[in-house]
Amino acid sequence: MQILVDADACPVVRIVEQIARRRKIAVTLFCDTSHVLRSDYAEVRTIGAGADAVDFALTAACRAGDVVITQDYGLAAMILSKGAYGLHQSGMRYTDDNIDRLLMERHLAKKARMAKAKNHLKGPSRRTAEDDKHFAAALEKLLDEIGI
Repeated sequence: MQILVDADACPVVRIVEQIARRRKIAVTLFCDTSHVLRSDYAEVRTIGAGADAVDFALTAACRAGDVVITQDYGLAAMILSKGAYGLHQSGMRYTDDNIDRLLMERHLAKKARMAKAKNHLKGPSRRTAEDDKHFAAALEKLLDEIGI
C-alpha cells in the first residue's frame, strides 16, 4: 500500500508527507513538467506535458488498496474502479456512492461556464489552517479504517 498524490498545485503535499513519514507509508508525488517538486521523503515522478498525462500515469501506477489524493473527480473515478481509496484535498472521501453525483456536478458547472449567458461561478474560497486540520484528520481516519 502506498499514497499517490496528484501533486500539481496540491496544497496538502506536506501534510501527506508528515503523516506518511510517521506511519512509514511510501508516498509518490505525480506532477507535470510545468511544476517543480522536491521532497526529502516522497518519490517524485514528473510526467511529460499533455492533457491528463499525470492522471493516466497515476492511474497506471495505482493498485487496489492504495490511497490517492486528488481534487480531480475524473481521476477519482478511475482509481475507485481499481479498488483504491480516494481523498479530496478538502478531506472529502470519494466513494462509489458519491462519484457519479460529483461527476455530474462537474459536468453541469462546465456547461454553465460555456453558456452564452453570463454565469459567473465562484471558485473555491481561500484555504485556511482549519482546512488543513480537517484534511489531516480525514487522512488519519481513512488510514485507521484501512488498518495502516
